[in-house]
Amino acid sequence: MTTANNAIKLELDPRELMGKKVARLRRVGIIPVHLYGPTVESRSLQCEAAQLIQVLSKAGGSTPINITVKGESGTHLAFAGEIQWDPRRDDLLHVDLVAADVSTPVTAQVAIILTGESPGARNISGTVVQQLRTVDVQALPLEMPGQIEIDLEVMAEQDSVIRVADLPIPGNATVLTDSEELVARIELPRVAEEFTPSEEEGAEAGAEGEAGAEGGDSEGTSE
Repeated sequence: MTTANNAIKLELDPRELMGKKVARLRRVGIIPVHLYGPTVESRSLQCEAAQLIQVLSKAGGSTPINITVKGESGTHLAFAGEIQWDPRRDDLLHVDLVAADVSTPVTAQVAIILTGESPGARNISGTVVQQLRTVDVQALPLEMPGQIEIDLEVMAEQDSVIRVADLPIPGNATVLTDSEELVARIELPRVAEEFTPSEEEGAEAGAEGEAGAEGGDSEGTSE
């Protein structure tokens, strides 16, 4: 399991262009960013698209980001909030960063990562199906797990399942998702059904065979 003891760092620039004028920024690879939250004054900022995408891909929605503003002192701890993408070109359009107080618990969706191999699935040539990919976790910002890993070795039997209650959650975090919700199960291999003709189909096949045989006899006689 990985934890967010060391937040990811991101430096932002102050932004002067607002409203429809931000289209100029996007054309040169700059993305508008909005930083807000109970611990900071709402700020209009900006960042290079490549750098911002790299940070967002590492942080996801559960790892805090240490924000600094160019030319200013101090840092802000924040989580990625709403992220807007162009639906046609898949370009990043806008990012909200929500500042958090390190002493106040926050809630985030944490990814569930399955590792290893299930003996139960291997013994029957089955497949492990993951039905739940995230859980809602409450923790202090710097103690929020970046992801939750569980080894499939625990699924030793063909009917083994993993539920939320089975996930290894650190003691400083609380899972808000229902503990009985199913995370993973083993799917049995599909067996091709053997085709068995019905009595009616068998009778029809027999009749066709007899008709063919009679036709052959008649042709033999004419010759």
